[in-house]
Amino acid sequence: MSATVADESPDVILIGAGIMSATLGVFLRELAPSLSIAMFETLEDCALESSEAWNNAGTGHAANCELNYTPERKDGSVDISRALTVNVEFDLSRQFWSHLVRKGAIADPRGFIHPVPHMSFVWSAANVDFLKRRFAAMSAHHCYHGMEYTEDRKVLAGWVPLVMEGRAEDEPVAATRIVTGADVDYGALTHLLVHYLQSQPGFALHYRHHVTGFAREEGGRWRVKMRDRASGEERSATAKFVFIGAGGGALPLLQESGIPEGRGYGGFPVSGLWLRCDDPKVVDRHHAKVYGKAPVGSPPMSVPHLDTRVIGGKRSLLFGPYAGFSSKFLKHGSLLDLLESVRPANVEPLLSVARDNFDLTEYLVGQVLQSESHRLAALDEYYPQAQTDDWRLQVAGQRVEIIKPDAKRGGFLEFGTELVGAEDHSLVALLGASPGASTAAFIAISVLETYFAGELTPNAWLPKLKEIIPSYGVNLIEDAETTRTVRAETAKVLGLENV
Repeated sequence: MSATVADESPDVILIGAGIMSATLGVFLRELAPSLSIAMFETLEDCALESSEAWNNAGTGHAANCELNYTPERKDGSVDISRALTVNVEFDLSRQFWSHLVRKGAIADPRGFIHPVPHMSFVWSAANVDFLKRRFAAMSAHHCYHGMEYTEDRKVLAGWVPLVMEGRAEDEPVAATRIVTGADVDYGALTHLLVHYLQSQPGFALHYRHHVTGFAREEGGRWRVKMRDRASGEERSATAKFVFIGAGGGALPLLQESGIPEGRGYGGFPVSGLWLRCDDPKVVDRHHAKVYGKAPVGSPPMSVPHLDTRVIGGKRSLLFGPYAGFSSKFLKHGSLLDLLESVRPANVEPLLSVARDNFDLTEYLVGQVLQSESHRLAALDEYYPQAQTDDWRLQVAGQRVEIIKPDAKRGGFLEFGTELVGAEDHSLVALLGASPGASTAAFIAISVLETYFAGELTPNAWLPKLKEIIPSYGVNLIEDAETTRTVRAETAKVLGLENV
């Protein structure tokens, strides 16, 4: 391997070859073509962990159907603020992808995205009442223009026949639907982004390189130490800026960096399983992502859903995920990952979370102990006539939820994602999980705004950023006209439905 600037002394090092590093890398390449960038990945290819299609829920999270984003307030009203935030963050991803399609960096959007309606489906009188109130709140906002609601069983049978066939006639049911939803294969998208980066000068990609440590150099550069897994050779590279986008592996690397901002953080790993069906006789009769209500105490990634997926050009159905506990931080990780992440500074936050989240622990233990019959019973609630022989288990990816230090509570479990970076803006780690991949463009822009703020000026990167993201600087939650314009334009480029 010949030594080049991008190999051993790049401007930027990206750790991890998943959707997050790939997205940030493309943004940086578009905004500053002269930057040299190196990407280091432990495994033999990109997108083999959380970004891989079978590891990722792939809903194109726009908070259309995920009921956990719209909690009920004490007064009975429904809070849609979190849903709106995620909804417009996905618009940034749509604009980013559309830019790449327009310029030819992505030849065909069908390589990673397909139109699929997003639905919320509930049963029981109490849940129907909740969904009706949720629909009233959401449909009144321009971000949810086109959302439909029905309790009509004939209409529902047309929308989702598998969900309705065999269901008790006297059971109260209701659903919302929005046809502008999408299914996204983030594994395929990551490959497209990495392929584009590899076609650009000043970019170096190194697979089978496991990062082992960090050191600060005089002058402020970071020396990133790593082991070549093929040869066993120890090597290193230095950079002005380091992004740790290694999924569940980001926490141990943040700890290795030694930056005080990472002190006290811990991780709570959650594993998962899907039920998967590839039989065309079943798959071709369902075209939707159907989300229900999560069991009490379950993590957000475990909200049950019956999903249309398009992976490698082939349609499948997934149901789940069934959550569980594993001490691994990565699917290809070690059972010692959790133990090795314990530090004196995060013992109190870890114990506080264990104390305050007994219902979650109880739920995960129950999921681990589930038999095949229990899993199929859960599927029956969404697909009453499901046949056991049509489904098989599919192992999902690992998620590491954030355990955050807190002066009053000791620590708390925070679902979502968070950037934790050095005060001098030279290094940042992305922690957490869902909605993750769907908001990768928003996360990349957040990195730019915080860690490259000096470059986001009218005389530097800002004009190009506004070319990539036409709505940049506009609050889409408040600006209905810009929202309609952006969605119409990106739907046309990406081949999605628009209303």
